[in-house]
Amino acid sequence: MERNNLDSRLPVFIEAGVGARFSKLRFACLFFVMVSLCMDSSAQPPKRHLGHGPQDTWIWYPGDFEIWLANQMQNRRTDRGTFFPVFWKVDSHYPLIDFHKEFYLTEPEEVNIYVEGTYNVKFDGQPMEGTPKKITVPAGKHKINVKVFNQANVPAIYVSGKTIFSDASWLVTFEDKEWIDETGKTSDISATKWLNAGKWNFNDPTKPPSTFKLPIVPQFATSLAKSSNGKLVDFGKETFGFIKLHGIKGNGNITLYYGESKEEALSEKGAVTLDRLSFQQSTKKDSVMPLSKAFRYVNMVTDGTLQVDSVSMLYEYADVKENGSFKCSDEEINRIYDVAKYTFHLNTREFFIDGIKRDRWVWSGDAYQSYLMNYYLYFDNETVSRTLLALRGKDPVTGHINTIMDYTFYWFLGIYDYYLYTGDKTFITQFYPRMQSLMEYCLGRRNKDGLMEGLPGDWIFIDWADKLSKKGEVSFEQLLLCRSLETMALCAGIANEKSDANKYQQYAAELKAKLFTLYWNETKQALVHSRIDGKQTENVTRYSNMFSIFFDYFNQQQKEAVKKSVLLNDSIQKITTPYMRFYELEALCAMGEQTYVTQQMKDYWGGMLKLGATSFWEEYNPTKKGAEHLAMYGREFGKSLCHAWGASPIYLLGKYYIGVKPTSPGYAMYTVEPNLGGLQWIEGRVPTPNGAIAVHCSTKEMNITTAAGIGTLRFHSAVKPECKQTTIESKGGNLYELTMQGYKTYIVTYQAVH
Repeated sequence: MERNNLDSRLPVFIEAGVGARFSKLRFACLFFVMVSLCMDSSAQPPKRHLGHGPQDTWIWYPGDFEIWLANQMQNRRTDRGTFFPVFWKVDSHYPLIDFHKEFYLTEPEEVNIYVEGTYNVKFDGQPMEGTPKKITVPAGKHKINVKVFNQANVPAIYVSGKTIFSDASWLVTFEDKEWIDETGKTSDISATKWLNAGKWNFNDPTKPPSTFKLPIVPQFATSLAKSSNGKLVDFGKETFGFIKLHGIKGNGNITLYYGESKEEALSEKGAVTLDRLSFQQSTKKDSVMPLSKAFRYVNMVTDGTLQVDSVSMLYEYADVKENGSFKCSDEEINRIYDVAKYTFHLNTREFFIDGIKRDRWVWSGDAYQSYLMNYYLYFDNETVSRTLLALRGKDPVTGHINTIMDYTFYWFLGIYDYYLYTGDKTFITQFYPRMQSLMEYCLGRRNKDGLMEGLPGDWIFIDWADKLSKKGEVSFEQLLLCRSLETMALCAGIANEKSDANKYQQYAAELKAKLFTLYWNETKQALVHSRIDGKQTENVTRYSNMFSIFFDYFNQQQKEAVKKSVLLNDSIQKITTPYMRFYELEALCAMGEQTYVTQQMKDYWGGMLKLGATSFWEEYNPTKKGAEHLAMYGREFGKSLCHAWGASPIYLLGKYYIGVKPTSPGYAMYTVEPNLGGLQWIEGRVPTPNGAIAVHCSTKEMNITTAAGIGTLRFHSAVKPECKQTTIESKGGNLYELTMQGYKTYIVTYQAVH
């Protein structure tokens, strides 16, 4: 079925806004005349005066929409026209949900009820006849229950009245028979467990959650040329969306071969994605492909008498706003930053995915880096929390996230950073039980020495690298578990689970001590890669050593030793994926090596640009030549040429050059440590929960405009610096600090230390 030629008796397509954040989204609103979907689209909710309070919105069981949406998105992948699903356990939403809330009214109120699913309504515990779409609630204290069944979509409700309306304060249950009140404490009042409802700015009653689609906008090709077997359409750069064929007429077949490269599009046997269509068309018609694809080039091959007037596309994108920025004196770095932004935007969709051609899935390791880049570009908390929930799924836990041990630990690290950057305690208190059950699964798979070692069904990934051993007790996995245990201690404290907090903190401390007892090699001045049969291996890799630097697990002497013995040592196996270059360069930045990192970015990401990249790749090895750059996984065009983990300069430039990072949750306190990295000047904005922090830094002056919170500006100067707005404190040597209050501008004259 073609996207634009649907039977007029089925969906009605409506273009409208949904809430402030999604005012530009196009939503396809689907109304079936069926018992399972009972809504009155003609009834409009009463308008409220500005300042009334939270807006009425569609609500559901927390985490269920995210799981459902991930299932929809991840099952769109195809390979040579064949459905290509994920290879890990897939959870689903709960099909039967009870929603309720108690109200106290001073006067009667008319309330509209919209439901996605088959439902009943109880008023003060008594069932109401039929499936009411509108009820009148008398003055006084009352309770409304709406119980919804929906196997196909997520059970959801939208309630709208003057003072009674659906929002996250409603309580929901899937009837799991243990009651927890809103504070998280067990109560004897009922035998049912209730949680606060989930929501996501679906604020129009006529557009239920199941109709959500990303917005689209027409785009046109930059050139059209004859190929050996058809016509080659070039859209000028990597892009994503639905191909549209205009003016199709005649009889025959059309095959579209998609390519992130020209070579791929021209390869009938090698192109990873394609569309095959047949037409018997006496008059001209247009056709839009049913599935979105990633491509720059499309090779259109026709037979018979078929003719096509032109080819365009509907570009599909996430409507996220850029709140961060970076610019500097080096135009190549500026170009790298811009292409990194474009790469990241293409891979920011309903969730943070790995790559738009392959795999189009939510991988925890990839997503973790996307969270960090997001904090310096969009600060879009909802895409982060949505991705975390989709990855976690439901209990019981039967395997690692994405089947990968390290990817389970990255999930915990994502929560750690989410709380640090946003200060959102609600997410942690709501989903702490899912964190706990996942951690207990991990702890239950430790060996007799209390270490993680691959068991049947576990994939230890670390990185795509030749001759990288995954055998034995790999130090990198112990390191990630240690950080995950620290995360659990933090989250348990927030969830008021003090005994859990103490337990996890003790586990973390014990494991941290083991890391250095079991893996530190004094001769090699580094952590070794693994232990086998209780003995250290001779191999030293970069992974656990560079993570220990920015985790701050090493003391200063160890950091300096590892920088020399590992990070700047060419005899240690080099990293060729942007995935782990992300962390390698972060470790170097954390050690103050920004000037070195600047050149590394120019060599590595600049190297891709010199080869014509319009987005950054899954892997880049400068020693490869020509079409070798397109191959991976034993396939001629297996490599993704638009991969989220290739966009890491966004994070590095924001955190370690502009130098802004939170030091307490939600930027209540933060530091600004600009570092020119050999550049003449840098400037940019870093978003926070309450506005952006703007920084301009040259070799002689810094200009910082603050957001909410208390900031510390830390810098080195060859001369005594001056600031008219506040007092500068000398910290010894050429290091200085000053304290910055919220929403003020500070101008510092100084002399950069080279």
